[in-house]
Amino acid sequence: DPKRRTTDKNRELLAQGTGNVVSGLLGGLPVTSVIVRSSANVDSGAESKLSTMLHGFWLLVSVALIPAVLNLIPLSALAAVLIATGYKLTKPKLFIERYKQGWSQFVPFVVTVMAILFTDLLEGIVIGLVVGFAFVIGRNFRTAITFAHEGDDCLLRARRNLYFMHKYELQQALERVPDGANLLIDLSSTNYVDLDNVDIINAFIKGAAFRDIRVLVRGDIADRTAPLINAPADEVRFI
Repeated sequence: DPKRRTTDKNRELLAQGTGNVVSGLLGGLPVTSVIVRSSANVDSGAESKLSTMLHGFWLLVSVALIPAVLNLIPLSALAAVLIATGYKLTKPKLFIERYKQGWSQFVPFVVTVMAILFTDLLEGIVIGLVVGFAFVIGRNFRTAITFAHEGDDCLLRARRNLYFMHKYELQQALERVPDGANLLIDLSSTNYVDLDNVDIINAFIKGAAFRDIRVLVRGDIADRTAPLINAPADEVRFI
């Protein structure tokens, strides 16, 4: 949209659902909105919803009045129109922009485009979603925990909720705490800690006294986690 307006997704969903119901009752095929028509309207200078309505109206009139003429249009000509429109939507500049945004944006984009070309639209989108989710899970797995160490003071901060897949990252961070250190476990940005991670914290706290490590836990979740941490009060303190 040249004017950067947003679409009411609920209204669009209601309209498409109603259209599919009516189409099915009349014996027609399922309908959906596609970017090709919208892109063609924008390229032609359209600026309002009237362009979409007129687009559909003229298609309806053509199908109703001159179906024989439409059948004379070569499929190769229609394919050429789709290819030209698709090129405008995925021109090389867009690939370069995605590449500059990082692999997490570039790889799902390229995989989705290639999957659509070699399969079909729905399968390509599903494949792209799976690849995108894989990057999201990988990013959450790698960046859930940060560790900082300066002198005898160590800070272990959980940047989001901790689940079973974060066990290894948590274990690796705790192993970096030197003997005689003051460790602050910051859970202020966390609303949930999986029991597997609590067990790792338990094991570390129980062994911390033998290594002269003082442990403090910060965050609202501390009150809910405290009963699960089986350690004497002199070994761990909540702040």
